[in-house]
Amino acid sequence: QVQLVESGGGLVQPGGSLALSCAASGIDIGGYYMAWYRQAPGKQRELVAGITRNRDTNYTDSVKGRFAISRDNANMIHLQMNSLKPEDTAIYYCNARKQYADSSISRYNYWGQGTQVTVSS
Repeated sequence: QVQLVESGGGLVQPGGSLALSCAASGIDIGGYYMAWYRQAPGKQRELVAGITRNRDTNYTDSVKGRFAISRDNANMIHLQMNSLKPEDTAIYYCNARKQYADSSISRYNYWGQGTQVTVSS
């Protein structure tokens, strides 16, 4: 059974920082494209940042230079969020998709339950 468990959300003032973590079980994330998505009230879920099995990263434009995604050897991924803005307020979800040796990525998704990030003064 695959489980993705997020942690680290909370309330932070504008300009502050938060670090999210996602612990995976039931899969070896070394063979997966791992990503963080977010969904704000009334908006569609969007990709925030992703990291391939080769540790190449990609970010949505609005977080470039502020957020950093990483993966470690403990079967976890992390999202360091700096210079947070009110528009970063959302539920943040961990996502995993199998990535094959030819770099193609499965369309089948595993999702975590989400963690709330609120940026407000």
